[in-house]
Amino acid sequence: MLRVESDGPVVNMVIDRPEVRNALSDGLIGEIGEAFASLSEFARVVILSGAGSVFCAGGDLKWMQDAANYTEEENYQDALRLGRMFEAIADCPAVVIAKVHGAAFGGGCGLVAASDVAVAAERTKFSFSEVRLGLIPATISPIVIPKIGHGHARHLFTTGEVFESDHAFYIGLVHKVVSEVDLDARVASVVKDVLQNGPKAVASAKHVAVHGPYPMEESARLLAKARSGFEGKEGVQAFLEKRKASFVEER
Repeated sequence: MLRVESDGPVVNMVIDRPEVRNALSDGLIGEIGEAFASLSEFARVVILSGAGSVFCAGGDLKWMQDAANYTEEENYQDALRLGRMFEAIADCPAVVIAKVHGAAFGGGCGLVAASDVAVAAERTKFSFSEVRLGLIPATISPIVIPKIGHGHARHLFTTGEVFESDHAFYIGLVHKVVSEVDLDARVASVVKDVLQNGPKAVASAKHVAVHGPYPMEESARLLAKARSGFEGKEGVQAFLEKRKASFVEER
């Protein structure tokens, strides 16, 4: 269901259920969560994509049918596993790039929001479609609302409206919109940028972006730690000597 292929510091994770439009099932949720939780310490970038015609069409219908027969406590545990999968994506130290095409509905939008950089093909369709099924986008809300803000969330969570890449860019759900033929090249450009940077610095900067802002004293301590560490010293010295820092990875 999930193909994981490593290429040096770059990990490709491909949701591979094209026969059901890469819909999320309980098994797939477990695989994605485990893949992110167990990333190698040498992984610096993860590219998350979907096989076939769409990125992710949301929840698997059979899974949702089964959940209708769960008790409330069983549904709670099931929902908790889903929420923890999104947390694993957002909290992993590598930069996660979502390569989005075709459609991202429901939990698919959650995967996009949990990623650090989302690159979408033009005319990709998005929807927080849970309300159309009498459900709510609860487990994705902790990662979606900080991305798009309360105002856009109130609009899109309550209407289930289908919108396209240009609006997803406008609200901050995605960061770059390109033609589908240019999708791979734009993702490769983002990967190249990330690999120019200190990996520990990137992981710390991501943590600040996800969990900050911090109080001034803590922020100052984080910067002091970075300045006095190897990467900070090496990066500044390389800049002064007009050379590439030792942590730069060329592709």
